[in-house]
Amino acid sequence: MIKTVIFDLGNVIVPFDLARGYAALGPYCPYPLEEIPQRMAASGLVPPFEVGQIPPQEFAARLSAALGLEVDYERFRELWSSIFLPETLVPARLLEGLRRRYRMLLLSNTDAIHFPWVRERYPLLGHFDDYVLSYQVGAAKPDARIYQVAVERAACRAGECFFTDDIPPNVEAARQAGLDAVRFENAAHLERELKARGLEW
Repeated sequence: MIKTVIFDLGNVIVPFDLARGYAALGPYCPYPLEEIPQRMAASGLVPPFEVGQIPPQEFAARLSAALGLEVDYERFRELWSSIFLPETLVPARLLEGLRRRYRMLLLSNTDAIHFPWVRERYPLLGHFDDYVLSYQVGAAKPDARIYQVAVERAACRAGECFFTDDIPPNVEAARQAGLDAVRFENAAHLERELKARGLEW
């Protein structure tokens, strides 16, 4: 019996497109647009930022230096968060209905700039009881440690948790941790998976 429902954030609830972010950075960057992803990857800054090892303003300064950006922190915050699209992938009514019957958790690989930005702009995130975030936990999916924290926050057994994520290795890691996990395809498919388990909303 499912007692806690756990959602991934990016491309499950809120869609994002990295190309939008590169395009937004383009006018501020002296390098060709096609070089931005490689330079960003070569900086090695994003993975440690996602697990909370670099403070936001330090990250902004160091990545700006790597990309040749001359922008203040607020402009960087806007550019860094420009990947997110306005329309959500699941309806608020689904999250609202589930929360009336089950504990609701968000389990996301995210950072200390993106998550506050998203939370300010997508009111449906208020339907979650708790947030398990990589930059706060110090571990990112598919690391087993973040699932352990999620189960602890769920306040029930792993097998009583349902989890959905769009990335197959994250789904498989959740299953290895004992959760009932499925890959997110779209809202209609998710609703069928929930109904198949007897969940109501």
